[in-house]
Amino acid sequence: MQIGVFTVLFAQRPFEEALDYIKETGCQAVEIGTGGYPGNAHCDPDRLLADEGAQKAFMDAITSRGLQISALSCHGNPLHPDQAIAAEHDRVFRQTVELARALGVQNVITFSGCPGESENSKRPSWVTCPWPTEFSETLDWQWSERVTPYWSEAGRFARDNGVRVAIELHPGFVAYHTESFWRLREIGGDAIGVNFDPSHLFWQQMDPLTCVRELGDAIFHVHMKDTWLDPANMRRNGVLDTKPYTDEINRSWIFRTVGYGHGDEFWRALVSELRLAGYDGALSIEHEDSLLSINEGFTKAVSFLREHVVTEQAGEAWWA
Repeated sequence: MQIGVFTVLFAQRPFEEALDYIKETGCQAVEIGTGGYPGNAHCDPDRLLADEGAQKAFMDAITSRGLQISALSCHGNPLHPDQAIAAEHDRVFRQTVELARALGVQNVITFSGCPGESENSKRPSWVTCPWPTEFSETLDWQWSERVTPYWSEAGRFARDNGVRVAIELHPGFVAYHTESFWRLREIGGDAIGVNFDPSHLFWQQMDPLTCVRELGDAIFHVHMKDTWLDPANMRRNGVLDTKPYTDEINRSWIFRTVGYGHGDEFWRALVSELRLAGYDGALSIEHEDSLLSINEGFTKAVSFLREHVVTEQAGEAWWA
């Protein structure tokens, strides 16, 4: 496995300066945003797809530093009920798949998306309970009229381009846990897999270790991000928390740098489960910890992973 980082953390730095810094910290892989919610500060798909020389220069900047691209990320909502937003996010997704093919990158990361509740919606509608019955009816409509038509075709598009789509399971979108992922994969085919981010599973009260065991080789890419669960606030308000992420003291949970929500025992076990699942790719650090600066959170995550996790490389047993 390699320690990696989602380079949108360093969007304010010039690309090569960011790469130098990433290399100096001991990372081996970069995940690069191409648009959608992450933006495309370091990667312009329009320019790169139109110019093979620009593609070569882009890749040389990365490989000359001994780095590799673990994924291109275009997290978006191609099912958005606002057709202008949906069309733009779909355009970026397809561009990113084509760019991944051109650059020889295996993984494209995005969200499954979330439609509205009807033909007349203006905003997404995430259904979380079956009753009153219109909620169940809305969910059925979303999957039959929006999710199935889009992802059956988008899955073929990715497969035809030799690219894997790693869906980040994220509440607010139709694929947010293991069951909804399997439903999506049945529609989109085996080009659809998971960008495994335990932080989104923790607060749903899921066990990421159990999820790795179930998902197995459907895990295409991994994010390293932790979650702190506040026992007192959870006892008062549960886990469905709509307060701003910056209202840390009152929230039931917040995102944290790895090791600040769960200790090294969990992270060691997670890497072991990933190995058992056959995963040997990047552990890509995503920093959304509002209590630590970007540099502090990133460097602490790298140090933690190097010391407690990645140093445990698989070896040959004495009886082999």
